Amino acid sequence: MRLNEWFLKETQALAPQLSAFRRDFHTNAETGWLEMRTASKIARHLTELGYTVLVGREVCREEDRMGVPPEEVLREHAEWAKTHGADPEFLDQVKDGFTGVIGIVHGAQDGPVYGMRFDIDALGVTESCEKSHFPAREDFSSVNPGCMHACGHDGHAAIGLGVAEILMRHRDQWNGTVKLIFQPAEEGVRGAKSIVGAGHLDDVEILLGSHVAAMPEDEICDLIPGAGGSLATTKLDAVFHGQAAHAGGSPESGKNAMLAMATAILNLQAIPRHSGGATRINVGRAEAGTGRNVIPDYARLELEIRGETSELNDYMEAYARRIVKAAAEMHDCTLDLQVMGAAGSLESSPELMQAIQKVAPACGLKVSKELRAVSHGSEDFAYMMNCVQAHGGQASFMQLTVPTAGPAHSPTFDFDERALVNGVRAFAGFLLFGGAR
Repeated sequence: MRLNEWFLKETQALAPQLSAFRRDFHTNAETGWLEMRTASKIARHLTELGYTVLVGREVCREEDRMGVPPEEVLREHAEWAKTHGADPEFLDQVKDGFTGVIGIVHGAQDGPVYGMRFDIDALGVTESCEKSHFPAREDFSSVNPGCMHACGHDGHAAIGLGVAEILMRHRDQWNGTVKLIFQPAEEGVRGAKSIVGAGHLDDVEILLGSHVAAMPEDEICDLIPGAGGSLATTKLDAVFHGQAAHAGGSPESGKNAMLAMATAILNLQAIPRHSGGATRINVGRAEAGTGRNVIPDYARLELEIRGETSELNDYMEAYARRIVKAAAEMHDCTLDLQVMGAAGSLESSPELMQAIQKVAPACGLKVSKELRAVSHGSEDFAYMMNCVQAHGGQASFMQLTVPTAGPAHSPTFDFDERALVNGVRAFAGFLLFGGAR
C-alpha cells in the first residue's frame, strides 16, 4: 500500500502540539477519579474543535464506579484543580469524581460506529527529580506531590486530542460515527465498567485502544496490531472489626481483628491453584493495631486476585471470599468486604488485528512481525472490549512501541515522544484508509 504523504506531513506537523498536551498533563498529574483538571481541559478542547461532548455523569454510571476516593478527598482535589488551571465550566461537572469525557463526531455519511479509548489517569508514585529523568531535565515533572504519570497515560490523552483534530479536519473523507472515549481510573481497573454501564459501548461496532510499550528486543517497529493474554482480576479491600481490650488485664474480653487478618493472609496464600490455567493472588497492604498492650479492634488488608480467564478469576475470588469470611468468624469479628476494581480477560479480534496490520504501513508505521503482544498484567479496557465483542463487534488493543526509560509504575518511567505522532497515525489512519469510506 502506497504511503499517504499528505497524512504523514499533517500528523508530523502536530508533533509540537502533541508534546505540549502530553507535558501539560504530565506536569499536572491526577490519579483515578481525581482527573478533574485533565478532564476539564480535554472537554474544552473537544468543544472548541466542534465535537458533541459528554462529560461527568453523562459518561460514568455512578453505581458502577469502583474505588472512588472519599468525599473530602474529592473536595480538596477540586480546589487543587481550580488553582492549577482547570476549565471552570467543565470542572463543575467533574468535581464529584465523574471524570470521564466522550467526544462524538459524525462523518460524511452513515456507517459503522467506532469507539476509540484513551485512558487519562496517573499513579500514586513520587516522580524522580534526577536530571537523568527526561521530565525533570526538561522541566515538566509533576507538581502534584506523590502523583506521577508513570504509565504513559499522559501520552494516551494527548494522542486522543491529536486524533480528534485529524478526524474533524477530514470528516468528509470517512463515513460513520466516532466516539472518542477519555476514560478515568484505569489504574486499579476501576473506571471502564462505569462507561460500559452507562451504555456508551452498546452500539460500537469497531473498538480501538492502545498503550505505549517498550520496543521489542528482537525487532524495531512502531506498532503491534493487538494484544491478548491479559489476566482477569478483582481488587478487594477487607476490613475486620473486633473489640479492643487490655492485652494484659483482660485479653479474653477482646476480639482480635489483627489475628483475623493474619489468619486470612496465610490462608489466602494457600488457595489451591487451578489446572485450567494461571492464577495469582497477592496481599499488597495490611494495617492493624494501636499499641503493644491493646487488643486490636480494627484491621484492614488490600488484596488482588487474577486468573488467565474470567472463569479462573471467579474461582480464585470465590475461594478468597470464603477465606476472609471464615477468618473473621473464627476470631468473632465482623467483616466489610468491598470490590475496589475488576476487569475480565482480554483478547483482540483476529480480523481487526489483520486489518490494522494491512493499513498501518500506508500511515508510515512499521508493523511488528507479530500480530499480538502477550500481556500477563490486567487491563481495564477489557470491560469495553468484551462488551463490544459480546454483541458481535470487533475490538483490538494496539501496542505503540518506542524506547522507554525505567519500568512502568516506577519513579523513572518515561517514553519516547515519537509514540504521540505514531499513535495519532494508528487511530486516525485506520479510519481514514481502512475504515468505512
